[in-house]
Amino acid sequence: MENQSGQSQKKNSNVIYFLIAVVVALLGTDVYLYMQKNKSDTKIVYQNDEKTRLQTELDSLEAQIEQVNLGRAKMSTEMQAKNDSLRAKIKVLRKELAKGKLTVAELSHAQEDIKQLRYFVTKYTADLEELKKENTNLTVERDTLKTNLASVSEKATTLEKKTQELDAKVKEASAIKVGSADVVAYKIKNSGKEVEEKKAKNAQKIKINFTVASNTVAEKGLHDVYVRVIDPTGNLITPADSGTFSADAQDLQYTYKTAIDFKDDGSGYTIDWLYSPFQKGTYTVILYADGYTMGKSSFTLK
Repeated sequence: MENQSGQSQKKNSNVIYFLIAVVVALLGTDVYLYMQKNKSDTKIVYQNDEKTRLQTELDSLEAQIEQVNLGRAKMSTEMQAKNDSLRAKIKVLRKELAKGKLTVAELSHAQEDIKQLRYFVTKYTADLEELKKENTNLTVERDTLKTNLASVSEKATTLEKKTQELDAKVKEASAIKVGSADVVAYKIKNSGKEVEEKKAKNAQKIKINFTVASNTVAEKGLHDVYVRVIDPTGNLITPADSGTFSADAQDLQYTYKTAIDFKDDGSGYTIDWLYSPFQKGTYTVILYADGYTMGKSSFTLK
């Protein structure tokens, strides 16, 4: 009887130990499952936080590109191509980050891509700053050249003006001038002899006698001489064969044209001019040569 009671107690003890072991095993399983779930939740939270951080960094990079692109119109073709390439890369990375869940490998790859993109954007920004600096230097250089060019142009204009003024002075100085002059009217007899005449009705020609003032600058040789005869009423006498010439910065009509051989030796010259009928009064005779007034004289007929 006692033996049977001892066996029963031993059997009950074994059952209790078994139940305790099952409970412990169940508790261990629950702890393991909780730990795994907690680890999985932590991993998902980490991935989500990392995606948000990477998206924020992409926003920052895109804003940086926008900032440096304010002078896009001045960018070279190469710089514009690089700009478009960076924008395209950001677009691709945004699309990757927009996926539902990223694996650890995909997230790591995205991190590496953004790291490289950060490097390229930084280098791109530095290149643009260098380009901006070069443009500024070129602008300063251009403005300096424009200022220098304006100064040179002004000096050239002034020099040209002075040269023209000097040329005009030299031209005027080289024009021959009358030293002395007188005009005498003549009558031509049947024998051909010329006699001085004071009466208008008998006068048939005039002789313009003059000398040329010494001029070492004037060119030696033939010089055209233009004669203008103004009648007593103030009208220019213009025969049918008269023409025009330029003198004293104006175009004039002449009465008679001839030429003299200037030698700068004090020689006297005579110009004969046939004309009739003369009228009573005072005539003015003006001589021109080398584009300037050469001198003038007058005569009176009764």
